[in-house]
Amino acid sequence: MSTFDHAGLIQGINESLTTFRKAQPDTMRGFAQLAQASMADGTLSSKHKELIALAIGVTQRCSGCIGFHVKALQKLGATRAEVEEMLGVCIYMGGGPALMYTAEALKAWDDMAQGV
Repeated sequence: MSTFDHAGLIQGINESLTTFRKAQPDTMRGFAQLAQASMADGTLSSKHKELIALAIGVTQRCSGCIGFHVKALQKLGATRAEVEEMLGVCIYMGGGPALMYTAEALKAWDDMAQGV
């Protein structure tokens, strides 16, 4: 079972990027605009887009992505059952490594749902 602290990880990432945001404001502004445009409701809902983003984070083995997108999914009202179903597809497409990050994503979900 993962002992990762995803809430702490995403806080640390945000803090670590503080100076980079100041050094590269155009890059960070561009990334924020891309994220906002990509994740806005459209033909697909924001929740579905966040499920896709979490799936990519799991299959690409990115703990930071897992933390950020689990948090976003909880804010959007996604259920654990929806996340579990999506994680089944991750395992199908990503095999054993995706299974390991599935455990991490579920731990992040449970910890963030409890405010840990």
